[in-house]
Amino acid sequence: MNTELPGFGVLQYNCRIVYFQTETCPSTSPCGGSTVRRINLKTVEDFEKQDMSIAENVHSDFSVELANRQRVINTMLERMLAEAHDIDRDLREALRYTLQGPGKRIRSALLMWSCEVVSGTINTDAEVAAAAIEMVHTSSLVHDDLPAMDNDDFRRGKPTCHKKFDEATAILAGDALLIFAFEMLAKRISEPAVAVALVAELAEAAGPEGMIAGQMADLKAENVKGTRPLLEYIHTNKTAKMFRCAAAMGAICGGATKEQYDCLGGYGLKIGLGFQIADDILDVSASSEQLGKTAGKDAKADKVTYPAVVGMEKSKELSRRLAEEAIAIVEPFGRKADILRQLATALLQRKK
Repeated sequence: MNTELPGFGVLQYNCRIVYFQTETCPSTSPCGGSTVRRINLKTVEDFEKQDMSIAENVHSDFSVELANRQRVINTMLERMLAEAHDIDRDLREALRYTLQGPGKRIRSALLMWSCEVVSGTINTDAEVAAAAIEMVHTSSLVHDDLPAMDNDDFRRGKPTCHKKFDEATAILAGDALLIFAFEMLAKRISEPAVAVALVAELAEAAGPEGMIAGQMADLKAENVKGTRPLLEYIHTNKTAKMFRCAAAMGAICGGATKEQYDCLGGYGLKIGLGFQIADDILDVSASSEQLGKTAGKDAKADKVTYPAVVGMEKSKELSRRLAEEAIAIVEPFGRKADILRQLATALLQRKK
């Protein structure tokens, strides 16, 4: 742990997630204000049972940083859509409607932060790639909500695309977002080799050996007795691989070494699986208003979920362990990866 800089942070210590607060010696002391006088370490459980003040400061800082990334990606999405002049008016309205939904933009933010961890800055390539992965993710939500799939009426707190417009328009809007994402990568990335690498990364994660494979397995597993291997296959492919893709794409945009690329990809896979476990938990414990979509649908559809297969307490334990493992993976980056550590704990404790 780097203890030279005072403030708040989050790290892994003794195999646990730990928040820390540092305090610098006064200038009148023998250390002359140049070193840390005290470090307060508390685990997640400590904060839940005792004083939440440091955790609140950490998460407040993280929330501000996430909001900044959300504004960047929203602006990029609006610009890309506005500059595509020949889109049918009705289709454009559907695309704008789905993209303007109040999404968390976690995958996009992860991509940009991964680029920053590697290169020290978020470049234009990372912003383009972040918009592309958000388009692919949104396209999957549009299709996932259709009557033939999960048949949901609400997404991100608004009527789903097929409810706002119609099923045919929703299908085409989802198709358009998916293809538009790859068009943007092909046209707007600075170097051809980087564009090719990003296209390959996103296509593999979202395709028939990734997200679509997970969605297919999810559909086939309804009303089937779930097992741990089946559960892990579904969630790894349906969700975690896209998180790994986001981190890997950010690494590519930042010019990462093979070791840095592998490190960030491993981190993304861990938090992606943890994110999906948290989703399963929230489907049971949160309200529709909190989720922005219909709560309790997994149980009604008899889906294979972590609470259904391993129980609620074991699900929470697995989610916590994945966050801890993710934090450990990015240790080689030192303080540069603080935002990724905060992301891991924020996803662990999210309420919606």
